[in-house]
Amino acid sequence: MSLNACAALVERSDPDRFRATMAAPVAARRVLFPIYAFNVEVTRAPWVTQEEMIAEMRLQWWRDALEEIGAGGSVRKHEVVDALAGILDPEGAKTLDDLVAARRWDVYKDAFEDRSHLNEYIDATSGALMWTAARLLGGTDEAGGRAFAYGVGIANLLRAVPDLEDRGRKPLVDGTAAGVKALALDGLASLKRGNAPKAVKLSGFQAAPILKQAIADPSRVANGTLGLGPIRQATHLVRIALSGEFWPRR
Repeated sequence: MSLNACAALVERSDPDRFRATMAAPVAARRVLFPIYAFNVEVTRAPWVTQEEMIAEMRLQWWRDALEEIGAGGSVRKHEVVDALAGILDPEGAKTLDDLVAARRWDVYKDAFEDRSHLNEYIDATSGALMWTAARLLGGTDEAGGRAFAYGVGIANLLRAVPDLEDRGRKPLVDGTAAGVKALALDGLASLKRGNAPKAVKLSGFQAAPILKQAIADPSRVANGTLGLGPIRQATHLVRIALSGEFWPRR
């Protein structure tokens, strides 16, 4: 039942990853749904309250849960924690703890110090998430997995810019058209040299089109018009799932 609960949570809160996971083999879903559900819980923790201390406490709750899982003993009762405990090893618990720690940036309204700081944040969030999933599904190329995840993370960040700015955050180091284009180009290059099991790469099925859109027209970031429409999303995902080819012809 905890696996079903994880799938339902991802379906409600992260529909792109839900559709991508449903296109993956059933055995992979048993790993992916708990990890993606964990990501939903941690990602939204800083946003459910205006009280910084309470947000910090919510994130610490997940760090404590991961510590329990890593220790291999009894763990607190929670549907997502139950499912995670069934798939996560100590290394995975440590890597996901890095993700939770990085999400502390979302609690506050400070800008990234520089591009290096932004890159560290993307690697600690998207990179930790996707590398953990890849490793648990048999992946051995950490550098390749994190490279692919960086491209996906940049695409997701660019897509989230209007919402983050509405919430008083400063998600971009350089929000000029040239700065956005350079960031998207770096993300696309990283995506192309990345390597991960197909079941994990499916979750980034919109990343290449989004990054190409941002490169062609950086104003789409501020306008909030990045991404494929529902029909193109479906056909693009099906094509990737069947062929394994991640690069659209246009």
